[in-house]
Amino acid sequence: MEARVLAFVLAGGKGTRLYPLTKERAKPAVPFGGRYRIVDFVLSNLINSGIYSTYVLIQFKSQSLLQHLRDGWEVSGLLRQHFLIPVPAQMRSPDEMWYRGTADAIHQNINLIEQADPHYVMIFGADHIYRMNIRAMLDYHVRKRSAATIAAIPVDKSQAAEFGVIEAGNDGRIVGFHEKRADAPTLPDDPERVYASMGNYIFSTDLLLRELYADAANESSSHDFGRDILPGLIGRADMFAYDFQTNQIPGDPLNQDPYWRDVGTIDAYYAASMDLRSPTPALNLYNRQWPLRTAGYFDAPAKFIFDEAGHAGQATDSIVSGGSILSGGTVRNSVIGRGVRVLSGALVEDSIVFDHCVIGRRSRVRRAILDKNVHVPEDASIGYDIQQDRLLYHVTESGIAVVEGHRSAVDIATMLV
Repeated sequence: MEARVLAFVLAGGKGTRLYPLTKERAKPAVPFGGRYRIVDFVLSNLINSGIYSTYVLIQFKSQSLLQHLRDGWEVSGLLRQHFLIPVPAQMRSPDEMWYRGTADAIHQNINLIEQADPHYVMIFGADHIYRMNIRAMLDYHVRKRSAATIAAIPVDKSQAAEFGVIEAGNDGRIVGFHEKRADAPTLPDDPERVYASMGNYIFSTDLLLRELYADAANESSSHDFGRDILPGLIGRADMFAYDFQTNQIPGDPLNQDPYWRDVGTIDAYYAASMDLRSPTPALNLYNRQWPLRTAGYFDAPAKFIFDEAGHAGQATDSIVSGGSILSGGTVRNSVIGRGVRVLSGALVEDSIVFDHCVIGRRSRVRRAILDKNVHVPEDASIGYDIQQDRLLYHVTESGIAVVEGHRSAVDIATMLV
């Protein structure tokens, strides 16, 4: 008998550390790689792994995410026989509150689990960049007769305060769980790294239901998996860590290292985006056996043309998405979204440009992120004078300038006159 599996994708986080990219959108709806959204990674992993029954739990600034799910995942015909349904906060708690934590988000939708009566429930986050054969994790969960399984990966111990940290035996059995503690124990054979939870869980349904009801009745709980549910299961249930480093994607070389990035900050998001430019990128978007799915855009092909003076539009070590036109402009080491115009004499390098931006004639953009619909005027420069950039834009500690969407650089400059 084939196991019945129900998946929940937690897509309700505020993403405050990604501001201003999350000023008007939820973190899972932030663009990535030219034509995708962050949420596309977890949804593609589920579909490619044969997991077709999924609820996406949404909350903050959800309009952009809802539109993306509608345009790409509900209407495109990917799921003819099964479902992928966005679910807003149901406010089923006694005081009718929004989701108070990850466990509360599932508890407020516990009726969906009881109605479906699955053997296993998957609970995955929507704010990481990675590819994963989730079926392999499910097989591990079943083989171990695990009550709860957590996907895990080693990270530098300096990041311990940002993750749940797992202590596990040689057989993978979890003996300790420490949520976001800077002093969390390191790996026994590697004092420089900790075993971090990826925020992806598989539960046997009976255990999950029992723990959710108990947690909801506990007034002292913060109603969170990492802070409450998982630490509380230590010694009471068989929990195992699934080593993400063993995960193999069909169609990838056997020696391909699994790729996973937490893009919780602008600098981390920028670094993950720059990973895509390599001739042999660590994150392979070109594996036909494991496609990264997204909305079905109807863009014309990208075009590279001469300008009036005979200068050729060109791009090197870059991604250029559909509908974009480089008319005598130059792009280097950058990720260019849909419908972007790079005009005569303009230079874009080491940058991320979202959809429908216009880079004006002879303007220069370096180490910057331009949100949707930004219009950089003629002869302007971004990324060359950090002090000036700090007056006009949000600039990270590493010097990356982020230009907000729906406002052009010339508009911002006018405000300072």
